[in-house]
Amino acid sequence: MALTNTPQSYGAVERTLHWLMALAILTAITLGLIARRLPFDTAEALAGKAWVFSLHKSLGVALLVLALIRILWAALQPRPVPLHPQRRLETAAAALVHGALYLSLISVPLAGWIEHSAATGFAPILWPFGQSLPFVPKSATLAETAGLLHRTFAWIMIGAIALHVAGALKHALVDRDDTLARMTRGKAAGRGAGARHRGPALAALAIYAIAAGGALALMPAGKSAAPALAPVASGWQVTDGALTFTLRQMGSEVEGRFPDWTAAIRFDQTPVEGRHGEVTVTIATETLTLGSVSEQAKAPEFFDSAAHPTATFTADILPEGADYVARGRLTLRGVEVPVALPFRLVIEGDVARMEGALQLDRRDFGMGKSYPDEASVGHAVGVKVVLTAQRAD
Repeated sequence: MALTNTPQSYGAVERTLHWLMALAILTAITLGLIARRLPFDTAEALAGKAWVFSLHKSLGVALLVLALIRILWAALQPRPVPLHPQRRLETAAAALVHGALYLSLISVPLAGWIEHSAATGFAPILWPFGQSLPFVPKSATLAETAGLLHRTFAWIMIGAIALHVAGALKHALVDRDDTLARMTRGKAAGRGAGARHRGPALAALAIYAIAAGGALALMPAGKSAAPALAPVASGWQVTDGALTFTLRQMGSEVEGRFPDWTAAIRFDQTPVEGRHGEVTVTIATETLTLGSVSEQAKAPEFFDSAAHPTATFTADILPEGADYVARGRLTLRGVEVPVALPFRLVIEGDVARMEGALQLDRRDFGMGKSYPDEASVGHAVGVKVVLTAQRAD
């Protein structure tokens, strides 16, 4: 049994890679479709969904490695000749489908891995070599874009597979030739020497480029339908800042953020009756991002953003040693809880820089009642605020 290809047959190496990858691709597609439809309304359901996604991702990474091996092998081997070279349109169509499949073998798992690397903490890849690709930053926007391309390219792959299978069946049942036998048992067939044509490969690349461009053009600028919070009157105007939170999900720490929030601040460096002033922070919960589980976090089980589109923290600013503390009440999803936010403050002229952090317990706000233990979602939520503010005229 020959290991290498000839102009008339496929060798054992190419045939083994072909059928191994075919099985892996069909399994990965099935796992991905199942995982997207699985519920996550309880801790057990979320753990099951994450496990199926982990299998899908792990198989995808393995497929990417196999694809690189197969493409390298194919580049070093002669390509068996078409059995019906006189059928030019059919031959060109077959080459186009093969080109689309080869592009899919790289683009689909790579886009999925970029999405996984850019997102935070859900369904890890089941291997010991790390979760992230080099030079891929943690970015909700990048994760969303890569995820869209992953799904778009996956549908192109599914279409190419369907055409590939249809062509193989035509050769076996209609033409009754040896096309399928060459790949199943290495039978030699055809005459002459194989040739590589760039036209179909370029056409397949163009299909991918058009599909990617169309998907990105149609991608909404933002998923949040909530209007931006209106500016507020404040003695100090926030010019820059970040409101982030961290928690543990499936044993990994994940970070989320609220892009849209306002702060009405009155602050005097000299305390009056033991107070330096007060602050009211309003947060648009609909704008939160938490990697691949942003929509889950905004659902009724957690922030319930549809029913409670804003959260509010109102506090007095008090001295605490050499620093300060904002002591007041946080209203989140209709539940009011006393909260103290210790922070450090540096004032240079009319510019103030503040950094503070606190820890909350999601159970105090009735969040995640279907996740009573910490196996899926941790109880503790760390909140961090960093801002720069300019003294108002």
